[in-house]
Amino acid sequence: MTLRILKEAESELDDAISRYESIEHGLGIRLKDEAKAVISWIAANPELPRIRQSGYRRVNFKIFPYHIAYIIHDQTIWILAIAHQARLPEYWIERKIPG
Repeated sequence: MTLRILKEAESELDDAISRYESIEHGLGIRLKDEAKAVISWIAANPELPRIRQSGYRRVNFKIFPYHIAYIIHDQTIWILAIAHQARLPEYWIERKIPG
């Protein structure tokens, strides 16, 4: 299975990394490392999380208050959002995958 990340999700992660790095040197790197670990876990276990009512799957970070929302479509894992858990739920739900 292929894994793709929407540009909006990449931007969300980059913004979060910058924000945490401005709070404390190294904290943004820890967030980035956790995001990489969650993405690797998703790539290895894409169908394990349940499909939510809106049709996506979600994996929460263990340390930071973020989650990754994704769908599986045509043998591709599409990461739709890397979202802070305090933001409006499913604010990203209208995002479209290319193609």
